[in-house]
Amino acid sequence: MADEIFALFAERGDSHYDDAVTQTQHATQCAALADAENAGAAMVIAALLHDLGHLVVDEHSGNRDFLNGDERHQVVAASILGRWFPPAVTAPIALHVAAKRYLVATDPSYASGLSPASVQSLRVQGGPMNAEEIVHFGRLRYAGEACRLRRWDDAAKVSGRRVPPLEHYRHTVEGLVEFAAAP
Repeated sequence: MADEIFALFAERGDSHYDDAVTQTQHATQCAALADAENAGAAMVIAALLHDLGHLVVDEHSGNRDFLNGDERHQVVAASILGRWFPPAVTAPIALHVAAKRYLVATDPSYASGLSPASVQSLRVQGGPMNAEEIVHFGRLRYAGEACRLRRWDDAAKVSGRRVPPLEHYRHTVEGLVEFAAAP
């Protein structure tokens, strides 16, 4: 599975996530931020692979209308990765879009830090959560991890930021795949 993931990044990772960074740069910046916080292997790989669904459904800034609809990239990624990775990786990925909606609704300073692309995608993803959704999300097992991932996601859009290359994470990806496949 690791080879397929890295091949997908090789094939489509140079497409632009936004004006500042490519999909691969965004992924590696996000993983480096998680690693800098000593988040643990599962969260570092969740950070690395959280937007894999964008690559699968070919969502990128070159597709002019990709922010005008919701292809549910988080569900695509979590579904594919769920065959090989434990929930500690896939659940935060599945919830990272909902985490943005949650954080916008519960943290007044959060929304002001969103990029224009994140503001646009928030609209098509349902906008801020209502009170009932906030309570439900807050009770989910991986809600806290999803919020951490979301904050790294938002911060991982810096042109020229130096971080380890994608291959730096291969051993960790392979280790988690092996863990998930163990009886």
